[in-house]
Amino acid sequence: MPQVFKQNKILYYIHGYKNIIAPNKINYKRKIQSLKNKLSKEEIASCEERIHYYCQTCLTQSTPANHIIKDLKKPQNPKAYYFDTYEYARFFDENLKLNFAFGDVTHVPEFPAIVKSRPICDDNQNSVLLKLDKPRHFVWIKDDIPFEKKKDLMIGRGGIYQEHRYKFFEQYFNNPLCDLGQVNEVGGGKSEWIKPKISIEKHLSYKFILSLQGNDVASNLKWIMSSNSIAVMPKPTVETWFMEGTLIAGVHYIEIKNDYSNLEEQLNYYINHPEKCLEIIKNANEYCKKFQNKIMEDYCSFRVLEKYFDL
Repeated sequence: MPQVFKQNKILYYIHGYKNIIAPNKINYKRKIQSLKNKLSKEEIASCEERIHYYCQTCLTQSTPANHIIKDLKKPQNPKAYYFDTYEYARFFDENLKLNFAFGDVTHVPEFPAIVKSRPICDDNQNSVLLKLDKPRHFVWIKDDIPFEKKKDLMIGRGGIYQEHRYKFFEQYFNNPLCDLGQVNEVGGGKSEWIKPKISIEKHLSYKFILSLQGNDVASNLKWIMSSNSIAVMPKPTVETWFMEGTLIAGVHYIEIKNDYSNLEEQLNYYINHPEKCLEIIKNANEYCKKFQNKIMEDYCSFRVLEKYFDL
């Protein structure tokens, strides 16, 4: 039976408020050094590459800031963004200035700011990625169902609010290679597409799982890539802490065209080439491992904030 690893939301909120209330007496430099001592040279090198990727900004003049760290102690909706930022920022001087843009961000801020998501482009340096909204976006799978025992189909369940998702369902809802279902009853889509929600575990009986971007990234991509199924999606245009911009088509996922026209061709190809599927699964699982290492994640988070504040 597959296992799903995700944060309990009640415990998550308790922990978030506890961080706000409890006094902190440890300096961030001590935290960073303590974490660094627990990592190998190879892990540190991997982390440093990621830190540079997340925070590429280079300031040449004073940058206006609308907030200070202390403002994070008064979380507003969506609260998870405040909790996840303050988890690490509380070890710094609470009067340090910062900008943040919380929510589904698909634009580049005017000034360097902490964000959950950013467009994948050459000029996104003002978007400083932090691991935000963790309960929703960072869910992992321990999948004990071998790929060859799964159905030769692609499953897709999701809310149909965006035009690009509507177009996909319009093209493929009745396709024999697909098991598609719309889970929202209002706000978009068509009534004939509506099906009940199903668990993550039930998704894992299928070889292929649709991963379409929503308002920003596809929130299911991370758990798909940690499973023995394969994500099917167009090339991502938005990225998060998961570094979607570094994913390679045919190596980490099955890529389809932006107009979805080659979906059948791609599914049939990979159904007939299971050895290539197994290689993608191996690569995807390996890619996820660094994000599942708590020490590396903490080290990267502290160092990204350190770099941001130093600027």
